[in-house]
Amino acid sequence: MSVRKDEPITPIPAPPAINPLKVKLGERLFSDRRLSHDNSRSCASCHDIATNGASPRQHDVGPDGAAITLNTLTVFNAALSFRFGWEGKLRNIEADTRASLESPRTMASSSVEIAEKLNADPDMRESFFAAYGHRPERGDVVDALANFQRTLVTPGGKFDRWLAGDAAALSEDELGGYQLFKSLGCASCHQGVNVGGNLFQRHGIFHPLASPEPKILRVPSLRNVATTPPYFHDGSAPTLDDAVRKMAFAQLNATLTEKQVKALVAFLNSLTGTYRGATVGGSP
Repeated sequence: MSVRKDEPITPIPAPPAINPLKVKLGERLFSDRRLSHDNSRSCASCHDIATNGASPRQHDVGPDGAAITLNTLTVFNAALSFRFGWEGKLRNIEADTRASLESPRTMASSSVEIAEKLNADPDMRESFFAAYGHRPERGDVVDALANFQRTLVTPGGKFDRWLAGDAAALSEDELGGYQLFKSLGCASCHQGVNVGGNLFQRHGIFHPLASPEPKILRVPSLRNVATTPPYFHDGSAPTLDDAVRKMAFAQLNATLTEKQVKALVAFLNSLTGTYRGATVGGSP
């Protein structure tokens, strides 16, 4: 097989080599409710690693029970993006993790408070000693969580296999959808290793798309997009079919035919990868 070059999308690399003790600890912390101030929620409460790395809700809720303004992004492949969050205000995964711990709308805690809680747990103390050589400290909590998230990559999808040279990996509809994806101009914003996630864009260029604020967004990754409904920053598109039609009209001033929508959706389904040997979201 010959690797395909000169394509706007590149395959997802294998997970990086990271100290396995730090990764294992980060995974434990990811599901630990003590990360929240009131011990009511963990990272996994909104980012379900067993399914799509996000949640099925249009809006998750904060500690006060009020809806969070923006739809929850998946943590799968998030480490491959150049900025974090819908508005791209955070420049690295550590900053994003720390912001989530401290935000009153998510965990309403702090790495200092969390370290104190974990230090009272003999088993956790032992795990931190094994990974870091000392008891839980504020920086180690963030570091362990960030290291775990860096391993949440999903290579091995049908499209990546096609990029690697497997001509039989894509069906006629999927390949036609990819050609359409490029010819319509979708790949102008959704390209690179994460099929997005590497630039900012204004939404609603030709027609309104979703909630008007924020006006400028970090272009989201389309990796595993078939598994992450609802769509858009406000979660207003319930299906991928609906999202494709609305995006084409709002961003490209294009009204798609049924055949075009079917082909584009087929291509987007081919972007679903695997995590720990299983297809993300349980998709076929």
